[in-house]
Order: sequence, then structure tokens, then C-alpha cells
Amino acid sequence: MTSSVRVLGIDPGLTRCGIGIVDVRADRSATLVHVGVARSDPAAPIEVRLAAIAAGIRAAVDAHAPEVVAVERVFAQHNRQTVMGTAQASGIALLVAGERGLPAATHTPSEVKAAITGYGSADKRQVQAMVARVLRLDALPTPADAADALAIALCHAWRRPLGPVGGGAALTPAQRAWAQAERRARS
Repeated sequence: MTSSVRVLGIDPGLTRCGIGIVDVRADRSATLVHVGVARSDPAAPIEVRLAAIAAGIRAAVDAHAPEVVAVERVFAQHNRQTVMGTAQASGIALLVAGERGLPAATHTPSEVKAAITGYGSADKRQVQAMVARVLRLDALPTPADAADALAIALCHAWRRPLGPVGGGAALTPAQRAWAQAERRARS
């Protein structure tokens, strides 16, 4: 029997939060388990929007029992409103992982793109096409948020040796630099 891990990938967003779950075997082959989007009404108060995102993530966790959660790391954007919503949704995803006792990790957009396409500056269409190819899908996963969530899950599984909960692997140079920066910030 081949060892596999079930990974929940989250592409955080306040209006649309991509949710993708894959089973990935030790040979890096993968199977789609679930793909979807948790949505919130942009006109609703922030606490209602965050609760809607949390409910969508919790429903996916309850229905599909992932072993590990991977979340796209928030990166600097020119639009402060967008980055705040993304950061809040990212925090909700990590909170749900913590509530359910699931290990969690974050990956930068360029890490995910490089893992999926081999090119850290790939565009959304290239990511969608590779995700469809890897998962042997008949069509590109849509919307792009959902495809990105699947890419995040695949990236996480491919960068870690497979074990009961995804194991632990050597960090990439970008992950090492981020971990060092986080340690310095806590000191």
C-alpha cells in the first residue's frame, strides 16, 4: 500500500477564499478530493464575513478530514484594503487548523508557482493548467481561487516527505529566510 497524505490548501481571501483538498502519494501523484470557495458578502460587517469564511473552511475540514493545512502566505500588495482582508482570512484558516489540532504551514505565492509550474512568476492560467494536468482533470479548476488552493495543497505535499501527518522536510531557501526573520522578530 502506498503512503499518502490528505492536504487542505487555502487561498485566503475575504470575498472568495479558495479551498482545495488533495490526496498525495509518496510518488507525488495526486487525486482531487474537494475543491470549492467559501464566500462572504462584501456588504456585510467584517465579523459576519470572517464567520462565513470560517464556516466554509470548517465544513470542508469536517467533510473531508485533512491531515494538514497549507495556507498561502500573505504578501505585500499595493492595495492596503486587499492585503488586510487576505491577512484576516489567512488568520481564520490558521485558527481553524489550530481548533481542529491540524498542523499548518504557509507558502509564498512564488514558492507555490515554482512547485507547480517550475517558474515562480507563472500566471494564474499556467497554474490552473498544471493543476488540471497533475490531478488529471477534464477542465481547468475554477474559479482561480480554487485552483490556487489546490496548487497550495500540492506544493505543501511535494515539499514534505509523506508520513502520517505530512512529516517534516528540509526547508527551501525562502522558507529558511522566513523562519529566521520570524525568530529574530520574536527575540
